[in-house]
Amino acid sequence: MTRVQPHQRKRILFICGSLNQTTQMHAVARELPEFEHRFTPYYGHGVIEGLRLARLLEFTVLGYKLRRRCLDYLAQKRLPLDLHGRSGGYDLVLTCSDLIVQRNIRSQRVVLVQEGILDPQGVGFKLCTKMPSLPLWLAGTATTGLSGRYERFCVASDGYRDLFVRNGADAGRIVVTGIPNFDDCRRYAENDFPHRHYVLVCSSDARETFKRDDRRAFLDRCLEIAAGRQLIFKLHPNENAARATREIRELAPDAIVFASGSAEEMIANCDVLITQYSSTAFVALALGKEVHSYFDLAELRRLLPVQNRAAAKGIAAVCRQLLETSAPQAAPAAPEGRPARRSFLAGRAGLRTRRPSRAAGWLRSRWSP
Repeated sequence: MTRVQPHQRKRILFICGSLNQTTQMHAVARELPEFEHRFTPYYGHGVIEGLRLARLLEFTVLGYKLRRRCLDYLAQKRLPLDLHGRSGGYDLVLTCSDLIVQRNIRSQRVVLVQEGILDPQGVGFKLCTKMPSLPLWLAGTATTGLSGRYERFCVASDGYRDLFVRNGADAGRIVVTGIPNFDDCRRYAENDFPHRHYVLVCSSDARETFKRDDRRAFLDRCLEIAAGRQLIFKLHPNENAARATREIRELAPDAIVFASGSAEEMIANCDVLITQYSSTAFVALALGKEVHSYFDLAELRRLLPVQNRAAAKGIAAVCRQLLETSAPQAAPAAPEGRPARRSFLAGRAGLRTRRPSRAAGWLRSRWSP
């Protein structure tokens, strides 16, 4: 094995995922120009990797569809690729999720970066927190930060820091830096999107992730809130666009439907945002929009990412601090008072799932305008 010479630059691996996660990792990398960078799409190992190769995980960030978007972005930006971090020898690893902690980074120094909003805490969350042998992905993103396999966890706000600590994460490893794509929502106000003063609906990919979603009831509620105003739909990137568009046309023939484009810019130009369980609610709240969501709005305001315009710089500072200190012995231990999590099949698989919406009878009670 080639010995690394003292004069060589230290190496950082950025584990990306969805387009949101990928752009956030790129933003951090731009703030660390003195180091050598390599990027990879999200990946698994063991059984999970086998399922990915068999195209059985297309409803997750591991699937070929979202993986291709990540790779296309990396190619467009001409970012150096190290698929699945196979070249090894990294001084630091930044990852967008710890729902799966890949085997080949478990002896590395790891910084976890929060992506955005978390899934609601349901039965899966309770099971995972009580039974450490269960994989974290059973609860979706609700169990983010509970692997304990990182040295620092960069989070969006003080509210989220408190939430992660309540969930069981080690407070000593959490740093409030903000997160790059949500630290300056005002910048989205300068855009070329041609429409103004409409009701925007950012829909969900619940059905694509095999969850219940009463789309008819959801659309009826959207029409009720719009009350005759122009409706614009921004479909989730993982949605079946043809099916979703057909359903919208049946109930709202005058609505405008976009399967692509910047949801943030659309939010900046709207008067009202309607969503279910989406990080886009943060953009709307930061811009002072009227928001309708299944989440409690008071809680969303407490969790709102800090608008410091410097999240990437803050995360980069955390990375530099770690790189300037001596390396730890093996992987970090589990947070105090929590048993070490044992692997389950292939470890913690990073299946990014969404909790289903409520049945039609529950829909109205879940809205928090």
